[in-house]
Amino acid sequence: MLPVLVTAEEMRQMDHRTIEEMGIPGLLLMENAGLQVVSQAEKRFGNWRGKRVLVLCGGGNNGGDGMVVARHAAQRGAGVLVVLVADPAKVAGDALTNLRIVQKLELPLQVLRSIDELRNLWAGGWDIVVDALLGIGVTGEVRGLVGEVIRFFEGCAAPVVAVDVPSGIDADTGAVCGCAMRATLTVTFGAMKVGLAVYPGAEYAGEVVVADIGIPAAVVEQANIPRRLITREQVREWLPARPSDAHKGHFGHVLVVGGSVGLAGAPMMAAEAALRVGAGLCSVALPKSIYAAAASTLREAMVHPLPDAPEGCLSVESIDAMTPLLQRANVLAIGPGWSTHPPAREALRKLLAVARVPCVIDADALNCIAQEPDILPAEHPPLVLTPHPGEMARLMNTDTATVQTDRLQMARQAAQRFGAVVALKGARTVVATPEGRIWVNPTGNAGMATGGSGDVLTGAIAGLIAQGLDVQQGAAAGVYIHGLAGDLAAQELGMAGFIAGDIIRLLPQAMRCIQTLEGEAPAEPLKTGG
Repeated sequence: MLPVLVTAEEMRQMDHRTIEEMGIPGLLLMENAGLQVVSQAEKRFGNWRGKRVLVLCGGGNNGGDGMVVARHAAQRGAGVLVVLVADPAKVAGDALTNLRIVQKLELPLQVLRSIDELRNLWAGGWDIVVDALLGIGVTGEVRGLVGEVIRFFEGCAAPVVAVDVPSGIDADTGAVCGCAMRATLTVTFGAMKVGLAVYPGAEYAGEVVVADIGIPAAVVEQANIPRRLITREQVREWLPARPSDAHKGHFGHVLVVGGSVGLAGAPMMAAEAALRVGAGLCSVALPKSIYAAAASTLREAMVHPLPDAPEGCLSVESIDAMTPLLQRANVLAIGPGWSTHPPAREALRKLLAVARVPCVIDADALNCIAQEPDILPAEHPPLVLTPHPGEMARLMNTDTATVQTDRLQMARQAAQRFGAVVALKGARTVVATPEGRIWVNPTGNAGMATGGSGDVLTGAIAGLIAQGLDVQQGAAAGVYIHGLAGDLAAQELGMAGFIAGDIIRLLPQAMRCIQTLEGEAPAEPLKTGG
């Protein structure tokens, strides 16, 4: 299936088209869904035979899927108990058909009336819990007996297999609707749900497998879903070839502009990252007051001292002195170590007014724009903005909590407001375009929350754009490669101790894993099952 990210309503529409227009019965889709859960769980946890399995079913289609799971797990030798957390008289449609099958087969079935009954059942001990309570059907805070059941399983020692979406997770945003099941494995159907790809939903989902249940690929394609997961295969398609007769001029010239007193390392890390992802040349323009400290750190970059302001940052005079450098560069990386002093703000205004090539803007350059939005001219070259949540909050005149509540929507709004590709950094970085396309990155880990990591990303994106990728491709490929390098660093060193320099060092290995499939790359946490 295509690596799209769908909302609950988009998934319902695709189900509807599959059933009504393609003539594939909903009962068949439900059967396939249950079989996929059984198959994927067996791959993860081993043979069903002899296992004691508690299947929690709601009254809707998700519960119907769970009843199919119970039936096939029992056929494979599991000891199964179906717990229906709903009024049997209100079960309808395909779910009712499967409830009747369970009853006719005389599988153990208990209608749960109180949480005390669940406590008594749980005392017998279970090897696997199947969560088929709510799926994508959550609307608002989960209350009542279903909420009590979900809370009962907080800290559950047995592995939990979620059917489609962990109960209590908003399929559109990943938000926890008051309480949520924490799954070891989530088997989702037809397409990845947005709420499984972003946090906190991604944390509750555990390992996620996208299972094919018979929804035709044409139905997914015709839905024109604007959201995608960034995949290794996609990034490999985007990366440019390296001809045998190439020279350094073939692979572009990055100009990194930034630095200030106390922040000499930031532009140099961006420069090294640009070179490590394959840029042919990299120049660094920075204040003369930090030239000596910066130039000694990276022999491969051409470092140019510029007139600086008394505050030790760049000024309008700095930009005036950059004309020859601007003429040679085919992409600018602006902002690492920039400063927000007034002279730096005016320098940014002047630089963006004269820039004629794509620009990647990060760090204090973003904060300058947040302070004075008219710094960004109405007519500008292609831009990539790379804010972390705090910088995004300042750009959008809101708070960080609001940014994090719906990261996809916030990134989309920012992309449209600024007419730029926006890479909203953080767990599962979101890349949005002004046209409304969204990419979500599955790579990266908490160890990357370290000083300088953002500077590395800025350089990586600029280095890829220098080689011919457009700003959307460069941003999406850059965040994927950057995250994969971080995953390799965590694999090598553990998450607590690696630093931005380790990410830079492992950028070439990350690219090799993508381009040639050589070397050991950490597995993507989101997989497609058969």
